[in-house]
Amino acid sequence: MTTYQSMVLVNRPRNGEIGDYLFETKEQEIPSPAEGQLLIKQTHMSLDPAMLGWMSEDRGSYIPPVEIGEVMRSSGVGEVVESNHPDFAVGDKVLGMTGWQEYLVSDGQGFNKLQPGVSAEMALCVFGLPGLTATTGLYQFGKPKAGETLIVTGAAGSVGTIVGQLAKADGLRVIGVVGSNEKADWIVNELGFDGAINYKSEDLAGQLTALTPNRIDVFFENTGGPIQQLIVDRMNAHGRIVVCGMIADYQSATPSPGPNWIPLIKKRITIQGFAMPDHWGEIPQILAKLTPYVQQGKIKYRAHTVKGLNNAVKGLNMLFSGENRGKMVVEL
Repeated sequence: MTTYQSMVLVNRPRNGEIGDYLFETKEQEIPSPAEGQLLIKQTHMSLDPAMLGWMSEDRGSYIPPVEIGEVMRSSGVGEVVESNHPDFAVGDKVLGMTGWQEYLVSDGQGFNKLQPGVSAEMALCVFGLPGLTATTGLYQFGKPKAGETLIVTGAAGSVGTIVGQLAKADGLRVIGVVGSNEKADWIVNELGFDGAINYKSEDLAGQLTALTPNRIDVFFENTGGPIQQLIVDRMNAHGRIVVCGMIADYQSATPSPGPNWIPLIKKRITIQGFAMPDHWGEIPQILAKLTPYVQQGKIKYRAHTVKGLNNAVKGLNMLFSGENRGKMVVEL
């Protein structure tokens, strides 16, 4: 094989719609690395909800958009197949920003070798963006304390599962909000959450009251939606809200109205939005915090894998429809 495929962005999303019209598949010659470079064959590629924002013409966001004509941005795991770099050898498994492409040449900046025993799926599900995001948001801004109650939306997603398991390991009562009964069963019976709410079910306020007898101290927000106001109303004084995502609004022409701010005043609640690019320099410390939980078997994960670069658009759509069962990964 002397050629490889890549997918470049050729249009901006229309009304938040994700489809094949956004991309063009290109076939190119596999490049050779120059001195100080390495050639990586990508084996597993991450799909994340933030990608919809990266495609959009939003110059005021936390990261510049992918430009028209550029390879779509993503992280991934690959194998070094040729190296002229002193720090990387042929056969090394690496994690970094790879893009929607089967091969890439890199100078090694931003790529880290996988430790022995760490699979590609574990790297993307736990030590990649989901784990970094969950650990940063929970500990830097959520400031959890044993005995408190935490609720996380998108609780069966790649970030939400890790947030909930970290908090549970630290002695908090953990409630997850999900989009199906199957996901509710999974986070309670497999991941050890104390309770779950399917946001599509009836009497959300009643369920929330029953599951949080001591109300809520930490709210880790990944989705938005109607349950948001109910959660804010249920919070304790000096509660902390960590705003990581708002997937319910990403494809909406008119964002949902936010919570009433009166409870925020009465209860002196702190709200903090955050994004990982502000914290790239802290990755060694973040991993040092996360890794012991993984080594102790306190973090479980599951990946939802689709095969082939040509199925990346389908997989990305599944994140927004809620069809995925775990971290979305493309196996190349």
